[in-house]
Amino acid sequence: MFLRLFKYLWPERFLLEPAQDDPFNEDPPPSGPGRVGVLLVNLGTPDTPEPRAIRKYLGEFLADPRVIEIPRYLWLPILHCMVLTARPKKLAPRYRGIWLEEGSPLLVYSQRQTAGVKQNLAARGYDVEVELAMRYGNPSIPDAIARLRARGVDHILTVPLYPQYAASTSATVVDAVTRHVGRLRDQPALRFVKRFHTEPAWLDAQAARIQDFWQANGRPAKLVMSFHGLPRYSIELGDPYYRDCLESARLLRERLDFPAEDIEVTFQSRFGSARWLEPYTEPTLKELARRGVTEVDVVCPGFVADCLETLEEISQECRDAFLEAGGKQFRYIPALNDDGRWIDGLTELVERQLQGWPVRPQGETARIGPA
Repeated sequence: MFLRLFKYLWPERFLLEPAQDDPFNEDPPPSGPGRVGVLLVNLGTPDTPEPRAIRKYLGEFLADPRVIEIPRYLWLPILHCMVLTARPKKLAPRYRGIWLEEGSPLLVYSQRQTAGVKQNLAARGYDVEVELAMRYGNPSIPDAIARLRARGVDHILTVPLYPQYAASTSATVVDAVTRHVGRLRDQPALRFVKRFHTEPAWLDAQAARIQDFWQANGRPAKLVMSFHGLPRYSIELGDPYYRDCLESARLLRERLDFPAEDIEVTFQSRFGSARWLEPYTEPTLKELARRGVTEVDVVCPGFVADCLETLEEISQECRDAFLEAGGKQFRYIPALNDDGRWIDGLTELVERQLQGWPVRPQGETARIGPA
């Protein structure tokens, strides 16, 4: 530190003459355009289904001021003295109940999506690196960017894996990426995908997933589209998430050839005592059962990979609530996960966003589109 201060402050005439091989005396080597990288980012997951790992994950997740929009001096004592002391133990059996042999479902399916996009891009002749990061937990955004940079990447396209935009999901990914890059001396060029809730490739893959399920299992009396909830005040402050969800639901209805009056749009995962987006998923399912609806399918179009909120909250808790209220048949339609149609659609989305960047090996024409 003192040497750096000396170089800044000491008069130049007192410095030693530069050596003959000083690189500043030579013409700099030509600079290439740099390689292109794609950073896919999902929410995150504990490293293991044990309380200690869950506590670490929740501590990072719930401390984000975009996730919990309560003044810090009020929220942080509650988080550390109450939430993080009790909630991890309650969540541990729930995480254990969904854990796959390879690890967390969210991580496993996100890794498969990443591998699929990378394979697709390579098959089409693109010289593009693809990395996965989690906004909270591992693999971290700084580590993923470091891996891209180590392979010569100087252009990074970040794709938050949330179809609908919310400040507490997509925006916080932008926060984390720009915060890390802001500390770099040689910063890469950056692009971000804001949302893809109306993308035909995503809609077609989601609709096909539902139709395949119905072809194999038959159609239900009711279809519930359950999106992750948000506090109402987030929408009142200008968050477009609610509008995005309704638009996604409308476009999916048009593709499903299913009566509009038999589709319910609901919101799940309420946290705390504030009023959230309504109608709530579990109370809606109970009400359907009380009205005599015996068969219901639930799909979660806000999740591109299954996780605790789909496999435990919907497929187990909501199922039990519906059956206890008088329902006879409850089925959860899995998320897109590693469905090839979704991976192809995600690849198409990435391709369009890479327009104008050097995606071909040096000497080849940079062209975006199917090979």
